[in-house]
This record gives sequence, structure tokens and C-alpha cells, in this order.
Amino acid sequence: MGDSVLVATEADSLYALDLRTGRVRWHTTVGTPVPLSQLPCGNIDPLGITGTPVYDPATGLVFAVAEVTGPAHLLLGVDARTGKVRVRRSVDPPGADPRAHQQRAALALSRGRVYIAYGGLLGDCGDYHGWVVASRTDGSGPLTVYRVPTTREGGIWSPSGPAVDDQGRLYVAVGNGAATSGAWDHSDAVLRLSPGLHLQDGFAPTQWAEDNAADADLGSMGPVLLPGGLVFVAGKSGHGYLLHADDFGGIGGQAADGQVCEAYGGAAAVGSTLYVPCPGGLRQVRVDPGPRLGLGWRAPAAATGSPAAGGRTVYSLDPRGTLYALDADRGTVRATAPVGETSRFATPTLAGGLVLVGTLTGVTAVSPHP
Repeated sequence: MGDSVLVATEADSLYALDLRTGRVRWHTTVGTPVPLSQLPCGNIDPLGITGTPVYDPATGLVFAVAEVTGPAHLLLGVDARTGKVRVRRSVDPPGADPRAHQQRAALALSRGRVYIAYGGLLGDCGDYHGWVVASRTDGSGPLTVYRVPTTREGGIWSPSGPAVDDQGRLYVAVGNGAATSGAWDHSDAVLRLSPGLHLQDGFAPTQWAEDNAADADLGSMGPVLLPGGLVFVAGKSGHGYLLHADDFGGIGGQAADGQVCEAYGGAAAVGSTLYVPCPGGLRQVRVDPGPRLGLGWRAPAAATGSPAAGGRTVYSLDPRGTLYALDADRGTVRATAPVGETSRFATPTLAGGLVLVGTLTGVTAVSPHP
């Protein structure tokens, strides 16, 4: 935001750093994070702010959801210039067990509302559901909510979070649900929700029940909006799907599909070309006329992280500590840089001529130019 880098941590803290020097401009702690020992399962210790915050230029606030001791989930609206907390409210879905729900998905902002998606903890323990919760940016009024209509699970957890189109409609990827036969429970799906969080449309692969049984669902990567009214999604099964944004077609209603990879995180798109995070290396995927999916280059196997694209370069991370700069057209390695160990879902941020990387111990800034 301007010349400040806004950072959130699992210690329930937010920082503003000077873009050029890394100097701390302000630091705000909003609560006490939850130790893993107080949760039924999971893999983050302690559990604080996990979902990527969102900045609202209309109010000058950066919004984050913090898990705090209790446990409880709080929406914080923090003044991006000063670090003062202006909004603070509970955003736990009504009737939901806060211990079983994790807020991993990036927050979304549209038309004066902050949208918050929930899934479960690693291990799928407890009675959790996929939820989307909306709050007005001034923190007033009741929450608006949507729950995936499965008896259990169906988490909305992909790190890239909901995608929002120019009509304010939300697109979310849903993980595996409890049903492995019978009627579709809207899990293993892509759902389109109205700005008021009413279900408008849904898509599931024909093998949704088998995907649920094998934990091979679509929920591991967020939907990507593309030109021509198309939506791309891929998940754990290895298949990628193109959907018509205005008509998902229900079960098996995709416009096109094809083998892509087992995808985790968030993809980047430049026009109708996608860069998809794959365990065997970042993959270029083209949307060709038809429409149909065409496979392009694959990056070195270590470059598996969710990408960011700038100019003719795509940036991706090896979570063990290396940033890759890849030629967007050919996939060749232009440069690498050591940045420090990251989480598997870390995504580079491009700002002010720098590449910024959130690591397990801080923030690293890299110049893409010698």
C-alpha cells in the first residue's frame, strides 16, 4: 500500500514495513494466538492470522482475521497508516465450533463488504463445514453467511481465496464433503455466490463422489477468472476444468477439461495463459479456441510455489528457500535468489520494482534487476 509493505503473522501481529529499507513503521498485536495443543488437530503452531489480509482504499483499513485464545475468530480493520485498530468484531459463523474451523483462504473485498471463507484443520477433525461470512467494512450490522450444504467438511480453504467478478459475484472452490454416494452435497465443487451470499450456480466433476472418498477434491486451488467469461479450476485429482461463468452446468457441466496436475495454492493468469502450481514444477496452461486446455512448459521440479507474473517473467518459490524467476514464454530459469524457508503456500508479491517474499522468519525483498 503506497510505500508500505503490510505484513500479518501467526503471532496475531500486523506490521507496516518501509518498502525500500524494511524498517518497521508500526507494529500492532491484536490478540493471543491459539497453541496447537488446544486444538483437536492441525499443523500450525501457534495459530494466529493465516488468511492473507485485504486492503480497502475506500476506508484506508487493512482487514485481517485473527484466531485468538478462546478460541475465536476476530475481524480486525487496522488503519494502514498508523496501525490503530478501527474495527474489531467476531466473525465466527453462527452455531459453528471455532476450534474445528480454520481461516486459511485470502480475504476478499467488494462493494463495502469483507468476505471470509472457512475450512477445517489439517486432519479434517471435528464438526466443520465450508462457510463464507461477509461483514460490512465499518463493522456494523449482522453478518451475512453461506454454508456448504453437506453434513460435514466441504471446506473453503484454498489460499488464494474467493474470486470476485465485476458484478460482485463470488467464486469459491469447495473441498471434499461427507457424501460418497447419493445426492450431490455441493462439495468437490466450484460454487458461484451472489454478493449477498445466495447460491447461484455450482459445478462438480462427474466423479465427485469418488473424489470425496479419495480426498481428491477441487478445494486445493482457488478459481481463476479468465477473459471470455471463463473460469479455470484444478484440484487434487490432477484434472483442470474450464467453466462458463454464467452457466456452470452442474455435475459434469464443464466447457472443457484435461489432465493438468495435482494443484495446490493459487494460479496466476496473463490473458488466457495460466501458470498453475504443481508438485512437479509450475505448469503453463493455455486456453485455446474451442475452448480447450493446452499444456505448455513445466518449470524445474523445485519451483512449486503459487506464482506471481510481472512483465514477461513468472516468479515461483521452492519452499526450502529459493525464489525462481522464469521466462513466461519458455519456462527457462532467468535467475534464482536465496530468500529463506517459506510455507508451501507462500506467493511472491511484486511492488515498486521489488519481489517481496514472506518467509517463516520475516520478509525478504529481492531486486529482479542486477
